Amino acid sequence: MTARRQRLLLVLFTIIGVGLATIFVINAFRQNMLFFFSPSQIEEQAPKDRNFRLGGLVEKGSLKREDDGLTVHFLVTDTVKNIQVIYKGILPDLFREGQGVVAMGRLRPDGNFAAEEVLAKHDEKYTPPEVTSAIKDAQQRNALPNEADAVRP
Repeated sequence: MTARRQRLLLVLFTIIGVGLATIFVINAFRQNMLFFFSPSQIEEQAPKDRNFRLGGLVEKGSLKREDDGLTVHFLVTDTVKNIQVIYKGILPDLFREGQGVVAMGRLRPDGNFAAEEVLAKHDEKYTPPEVTSAIKDAQQRNALPNEADAVRP
């Protein structure tokens, strides 16, 4: 084999190796990407077969604990729609009804959200930006025109 052919094969194998490594890296990013959805977006956009983040406010009066002391059920709302969340574990100290929450998990076949992790806001002035944005978007999509916007004859 000539030196020219050896260099050509080396360049070809290098290009193939870099291409394969790029494909593997992109595939790993896709599998580990977690999307964020509000309760209003879940019906239309949420993946049925993979984990994602659900955010909103914990509905007041919806928190129920099972007898085992670890399993809790609560509703997450974006003020337009609600979704039932089931979580088995210890809730964060700052978890409260009426406060912002982000849960990571997946949608069950019965339509409930099975959470693997629940994150609560960290002080009384903070709500996760995703939650605030999702609530505003849901309210804008379902807002009725107010009197100021109404056209008068």
